[in-house]
Amino acid sequence: MKITSPVFANQENIPSKYTCDGENINPPLKIEDVPNVTVSLVLIMDDPDTPNGTFVHWVLYNIDPQAREIVEDSVTGGAMLGITSTKQKGYMGPCPPFGVHRYFFKLYALDSLLSVDHPTADDLNLEMDTHIIDGATLIGLYAR
Repeated sequence: MKITSPVFANQENIPSKYTCDGENINPPLKIEDVPNVTVSLVLIMDDPDTPNGTFVHWVLYNIDPQAREIVEDSVTGGAMLGITSTKQKGYMGPCPPFGVHRYFFKLYALDSLLSVDHPTADDLNLEMDTHIIDGATLIGLYAR
């Protein structure tokens, strides 16, 4: 399985348009080579480089496994929004207080739908633990 973006390459800078310094909208993402037996997809975007531990910027779950892209500034494929580290739903773009931070877009293929309401990334990690078929990661960088 593979996740890419047409606006930044793996380990490259995320354009400021998709950060708190720009429009603060999610970047477009492409999804490829999803296993045929996949029932749903999960996407978690987080920043492990914060001084207080990993900061979750975006949580999408129960994404239709037929979805091949997540369009800029949208929730695609019937996805449901989970709770970020700001205790809200939706996308929160990169906004590091200092230095270069890494932003991990982690995509998971699952053998089931998840029946959780308003989950955090931790909730989803527990719920999907035994249901992961495959995974892929795209890493974007950003500094202010």
